Amino acid sequence: MRPTIYLFGDSITEQSFLQAAWGASLANLYCRRADVVLRGYGGYNTRWALRVLNKGKVFPPPQSSGGAPLAVTVFFGANDAALPDSFNAGVHVPLEEYKQNLRSIVAIFKERWPTTSVIFITPPPIDEAARLLDPDNKLGVVERTNKVAGQYAKACVAVAADCGIPSIDLWSKMQQSPGWQKAFLSDGLHLTPAGNTIVFEEVVRKFEEAGLKPEMLPLDLPLCNDLVPPNDALEVLDKFS
Repeated sequence: MRPTIYLFGDSITEQSFLQAAWGASLANLYCRRADVVLRGYGGYNTRWALRVLNKGKVFPPPQSSGGAPLAVTVFFGANDAALPDSFNAGVHVPLEEYKQNLRSIVAIFKERWPTTSVIFITPPPIDEAARLLDPDNKLGVVERTNKVAGQYAKACVAVAADCGIPSIDLWSKMQQSPGWQKAFLSDGLHLTPAGNTIVFEEVVRKFEEAGLKPEMLPLDLPLCNDLVPPNDALEVLDKFS
C-alpha cells in the first residue's frame, strides 16, 4: 500500500481539499506515491484536538496495517487565539495551555510513529477589518486580533524548536508581502487561492528538507508505457514491487 501523509488541523485544513487548495495540491503532487489524508476539523482548538487524539478517534491504532505515515502536518492556533471576551470565546485556549497542548500532540505522534516527520504550521495573520464583517459577529467588535495571533504563532515556532521538529511561520511569511490582507485571506482568516499557494509551497519545502521529495518515493504500479508491447504487461505487473 502507498504510504500516507496526514493533514491535521482546524477549518484551514478542513478546507484544504477545495479546488486548487493546499491539500488538494499536495495530493496531486504526491499522486501514485503517497496518499494525502485529510483530518481537518472546523472550529477545533488544540484542547479538543488533544482530547480526540487521546481517545484514539482520529488516526488508526499503531498496530494497524500500513505502517507509520511519512509526515503529519499540525495546523492549529487560529481558534485558540480567539479573544476570550468575544463571540468566539468558546474556542479560546490560553497561550500557556496552547503551548502545552502542542507539546503533548508531538509526544503522542513521536511515541506512536517515531520515524514520522511532524511539522507545525502557525496560525495565519488576521485581517481585523474583514473579521468585523463576519455575519456571526453580532457584537460589532473584533473577535481575533493580528497581535494575539502573532503571540500564538511565535509560541508555535518556539514549541517546535523545543521539540526538535520543523515549523512553518505562516503568520510572518504572509506579512512579508504588501497587501497580504486581501491577497491571502478571503475573510480575514481563511485562505484565498494565493494564500493556499503559500501554504502549499512552504509545506513542500519542509517535506523536501525531510527527504520526502515525490520523486524519491517509489511509484505505485508500473507506468502505462511499461506495459505496452514489446513488453509483456502481465509479466511486468507480476514482477513490480
